[in-house]
Amino acid sequence: METSTATLLYAAELVEENGTYTLVVQDVRRDTVQTTPVPKAMVDKLPTFLSALAAKLNPTPPRGRW
Repeated sequence: METSTATLLYAAELVEENGTYTLVVQDVRRDTVQTTPVPKAMVDKLPTFLSALAAKLNPTPPRGRW
């Protein structure tokens, strides 16, 4: 039986401090961190963006006609 192990490549956090949002992305393999400010409007749309990304990457198969 073959086993697989997951390897963490990136870790991301969205941090709010005093009404300011910052995206923090860590490249685990290279041990680097990048940060960028994120407007509140983008933060509010994040669930929509994630749903669209999930739909694009995992499309539902078309249903056959009966």
